[in-house]
Amino acid sequence: MSWKNALYNYVHHRNQLDMEYSVESVLPFVSDHNYLNKEADRLRRKCAMDQARGITPTKKETRLSVQRFAEREDQVTADIKLVCSSVGVQAQEELSEQRVEWERITLRPEEDGWDIVRIEPLQTERSLITLPSDGGLLQADEAFHATAPMRLPSSPLLNPQVQPWAPRARYNRAAAVAYADAWWDKGNPDYITFEVDCTNFVSQCLYAGGAAMNYTGRRDSGWWYKGRFGGQEHWSYSWAVANSLLYYLLRSRTGLRAEEVASPEQLELGDVICYDWNGDGTFQHNTIITAKDANGMPLVNAHTTNSKHRFWSYRDSPSWSERTQYRFLHIVESM
Repeated sequence: MSWKNALYNYVHHRNQLDMEYSVESVLPFVSDHNYLNKEADRLRRKCAMDQARGITPTKKETRLSVQRFAEREDQVTADIKLVCSSVGVQAQEELSEQRVEWERITLRPEEDGWDIVRIEPLQTERSLITLPSDGGLLQADEAFHATAPMRLPSSPLLNPQVQPWAPRARYNRAAAVAYADAWWDKGNPDYITFEVDCTNFVSQCLYAGGAAMNYTGRRDSGWWYKGRFGGQEHWSYSWAVANSLLYYLLRSRTGLRAEEVASPEQLELGDVICYDWNGDGTFQHNTIITAKDANGMPLVNAHTTNSKHRFWSYRDSPSWSERTQYRFLHIVESM
């Protein structure tokens, strides 16, 4: 068996994990105990989450593509892209979810085939955009998280139709959701795409829904985007940084603003959920609500780990912990 065939074999059995809530199917050819332990813990959480929701998984399919690889005599390292589609039944209603995941797989040859000795996620919701200490403009390379090994496609030019000063109408939730569903799995070339892209994506969705940019020209105030000029990124922290968008939405008194509600079922389509994985008061991830399940609970779209109609709690994410905190933001209708 070639190493590429071993990868396809891994992906085939990987599909069974979420169906069976067990790592048993990959044990014969995966020896990365750190991965197996974390995955077993994630699957226990997913099982409890699905039981609480009344979900029965019925199908999972994954398309694999090898993005790059390095071959040595004693091992192969491959960066792979996985496009995953999951289907489940809840209260006789079929629900589907999609994600795009990236992994770095290290394989070593054995007498009877290939052993997968390491599995590393290449994107997680824990990643943060690093801000300059002086509050100045970010240099182009500084806008990408240092640990993320691959750049995503992007266009450095500002879309001439994006006008920060243009007046906007009331918030159009349907338009925000339509944008989120159209661009959940890729970056819109009218905007820069960051490797840590969750808040940039949510901001684009809000703007598509009619939210007016508050263009101040200062990184630390307003909510605006102008793109890349002269090797520098021109956007406010609130446009692309999870924690900054949260506090902008809550503190804004005109234009785009939000009211915090107590529970996720109080939210509507086009609203925003913020995630603090460590419970330390710093929020690292944002999502936008694009659907609801049979129980009336939010399903969200997101970037970084690109997701469509994912259950809002993220308890099946490697980033989730018992300390995880949420804030539920209802976008005010009148801008």
